Amino acid sequence: MMATSATGVLHPYWPRNLSIPSYVANDRSMSEILVFLFSVSGVFLLVTWLVTGLKGATGRMTTWRRLAVCWLAVCGFIHGVIEGWFSLYYHIIPADQKKQFKKADNFTVCMETVTAWIWGPFSFWAVFAFLTNKPYRFVLQLIISLGQLYGAVLYFYTEHRDGYAHSELGHPIYFWFYFVFLNMLWIVIPLLLIVDAWRQLSAAQTHSDASKAHKSKRN
Repeated sequence: MMATSATGVLHPYWPRNLSIPSYVANDRSMSEILVFLFSVSGVFLLVTWLVTGLKGATGRMTTWRRLAVCWLAVCGFIHGVIEGWFSLYYHIIPADQKKQFKKADNFTVCMETVTAWIWGPFSFWAVFAFLTNKPYRFVLQLIISLGQLYGAVLYFYTEHRDGYAHSELGHPIYFWFYFVFLNMLWIVIPLLLIVDAWRQLSAAQTHSDASKAHKSKRN
């Protein structure tokens, strides 16, 4: 469905009275864009799954740990490449034939920039840390997951305060799948990883405290 903005330019975006003077119709359908996104994400997931299954310096990872590392690899791609592109070229998106985001407000630009240039590299760093069994791997997992959770909650909350003006409320694809489901992944999964990192770090601290207590008794 196309709408006419205040400048008389036809576009399919919300809010309907949004002014996009330089708008050029996308030559790729939403299905093509999603196929590309899921295909590349699937490649990252598959390669990481295979690598984490190899025996070596990493030892044998559990299925849960392998899935967690796969998630971090996919996050590195999405944050670093897709959102990184957005943070650099958001100002030309209305006239770009490969656009994937709505016309950005200041909050979205800032949030996506932080996500791209901090959580993107950190995600790849965390994958490396798990593959090489670095002692700080769960610290990275905790930091990344907290940042993702914070950003996703703010994204949902600001959109709620705006009255869901940037989407057709209740639409099965654009609202429930694209907006709610896909973004909810960055709430549910980071929450699980935060709990996981909490337990791992608490166990390590408990072991450290017990070792110190044992050494003090021997002395």
